[in-house]
Amino acid sequence: MPERSHLVLIIDDEPPIRRFLRASLTAEGYGVIEAESGESGLRLAARQPPDLVILDLGLPDVDGQDVLLRLREWLTAPVIVLSARDQEPQKVEALDGGADDYLTKPFGVGELLARIRTALRHARPAGAESSILTIGELQVDLTARQVTLAGERLPLTPLEYKLLVTLMRHSGKMLTHRFLLREVWGPHASQETHYLRVFVAGLRRKLGDDPAHSRYIATEQGVGYRFAAE
Repeated sequence: MPERSHLVLIIDDEPPIRRFLRASLTAEGYGVIEAESGESGLRLAARQPPDLVILDLGLPDVDGQDVLLRLREWLTAPVIVLSARDQEPQKVEALDGGADDYLTKPFGVGELLARIRTALRHARPAGAESSILTIGELQVDLTARQVTLAGERLPLTPLEYKLLVTLMRHSGKMLTHRFLLREVWGPHASQETHYLRVFVAGLRRKLGDDPAHSRYIATEQGVGYRFAAE
């Protein structure tokens, strides 16, 4: 059960999907509000700000990508896109537009609930970040700029350190190539995906992370990377 009754806003024009989501979420202790169009979803979010939004992209009045961009002008709550659009460019556009995660219809309710828990767990107000980032045996001291793995100092280059911190700060989220390149190398490098592949490979070697059975850095081919949430 959620620690408190988190409020989830569902924006989807399909009544059967909304009914299914409402039943699944309320059974887990979440509060649920619903909208069947983009404009009504935006109004509802403004009137009753949710802790998390589940957003369909195929809405009857406003494209879901536009709804996402308008939400991100003021709403900091996590947004999980739930859509039948399964092409990589559409996923990348949604994630770059501010979505925290992306699930393709049809989907498993167990996976959706896990993604919701992760998104809520990592949704923190500005200024609430600890100076220590810890995931499993991996720890980053942001003040000392030191990284340890199982208590042993991990020597990283400045760019490897910046990449690792970016991944860990957004752990559990799918981060696109473009987002990571902008964050680590700056806006001029947003298309230089070969930089990212090289540095992710180097970081994996130092973490002892096998790409086939990753403990830390998972790859979604053609889209980006997701760092372990636990």
